Amino acid sequence: MNFKKLSLRTRIFLAMILLVLLASVLISAVAIYQYKEQSEDYHKGRLERKEKNIQTHLKRVLNGRQNTWEIKTENIPYIYKYEIYNVADIHKLQINLYDLEGNLLLSSKAGLLQDAETTCIDAEILNAIFNTVQINNESQIAEHRYVNKHNENGETFQSSYTFLTDNQSKPIAILNLPYLENDDFLNKELEEFLKRLAFAFVVIFLTAIAIAFLLSKFITKSLKAISDKIISTRLEKRNKKIEIDDTSDEISILVNSYNSMIDELEESAVQLAKSEREQAWREMAKQVAHEIKNPLTPMRLTVQNFQRKFDPEDETIHLKVDEFSKTLIQQIDTMSSIASAFSNFAKMPAQQNETLNVVKIIKLALDIFNEGYITFSSNSEEIIAKFDRTQLIRVVTNLVKNGIQAIPEGRTPKIAINVSTNQNNIVLTIEDNGTGIAGENIDKVFEPKFTTKTSGMGLGLAMVKNIVENYNGSITFTTKKNKGTTFKVTFPKT
Repeated sequence: MNFKKLSLRTRIFLAMILLVLLASVLISAVAIYQYKEQSEDYHKGRLERKEKNIQTHLKRVLNGRQNTWEIKTENIPYIYKYEIYNVADIHKLQINLYDLEGNLLLSSKAGLLQDAETTCIDAEILNAIFNTVQINNESQIAEHRYVNKHNENGETFQSSYTFLTDNQSKPIAILNLPYLENDDFLNKELEEFLKRLAFAFVVIFLTAIAIAFLLSKFITKSLKAISDKIISTRLEKRNKKIEIDDTSDEISILVNSYNSMIDELEESAVQLAKSEREQAWREMAKQVAHEIKNPLTPMRLTVQNFQRKFDPEDETIHLKVDEFSKTLIQQIDTMSSIASAFSNFAKMPAQQNETLNVVKIIKLALDIFNEGYITFSSNSEEIIAKFDRTQLIRVVTNLVKNGIQAIPEGRTPKIAINVSTNQNNIVLTIEDNGTGIAGENIDKVFEPKFTTKTSGMGLGLAMVKNIVENYNGSITFTTKKNKGTTFKVTFPKT
């Protein structure tokens, strides 16, 4: 799983859960370590207390009235012959007494004297006893003491060695106390503690999941609102500012930056729209001026020529006046056509939607064409839709005229019109076998004033596109060079 590709909300959620899990593991590890330390301290302190108590008990027997033996190493087995068992039983610990050379003198464990391995102290241990000096925590007196720790059959044993002294603090024997570290009680306590800790962790974990979910949702709520606003931001429409209450300083800075950007964007959009309108009017004015100049020039030349050659005595004067008038009228009609075309493009008439039979209206629009190569087909005799009759006729006639003008001389012309229904849409296609549209002109086909013809103003297809898009429709085309072009108009029935 790639952590970087996860959403911010998911990353916050997972981070909090992992943090809780990590804390749980660390607390458990620290608890186990603490119990082990406590266990070691417990056994160490217990052995020291046992050792001190046994030392005190043995000295009391040694210096008691019941002892009639001289206090020296050789008499130790006789002095403690019976008392060693009582002392061991009272303190619940095995007691071994060795002479200063490490030979066993007496033990509270029956049969130990016959055990050859334990009848004498190892030389290394014996040297450690004489060479190890520790300060007694209570009396602050230096004393020889050595503790041998070893594992046997999975159990840990401690064996302490100290000197048993007489009244003059002279060592007369070595006291050995074997001690088994029994951790059953502590392990049970640890097990109980870990169970309670696990239960607490489960509760904390479930709570953390809920809190992490709500917190991540709360943190990312503001970011999501900002993201949605940014995605829906458009230059061509009025964008709403973000209004979010109770947010952090960082989110507030981001919101304020976005709102400032919206203000600047609106100002830029207004300036851009104004600039585009001004540019459009400039282009339109230039086009109108250019188109009007075209008929004015021959009109001027015709008038000047007529004025220069006018002769009232000429017998053909009436014929010349008639030709002169026809020429002027033709140019005036051209100017009128130019004015009408620009007027229709600049301001389309209001849509007069009515329920009509599209098939019938298209047939009516095609009646003005006398060309026999124009064919019409439909998959139904009646296709009912809501549309403006005049605008539908204008769409058909413009596309058909465009197809007729695209067919070069010397080629057998062919124009096929088809109308059909597709789900909730009406599809109109006009196919011709003209020269096609050059690749460099494909993106300019629907631009106003673009034309490849010697006559016309290039407003026909732009007007068709404007009408179709006003009905939430679309117009597309496919073309092949020297093969022809097919225009496809799609608009909804209602």
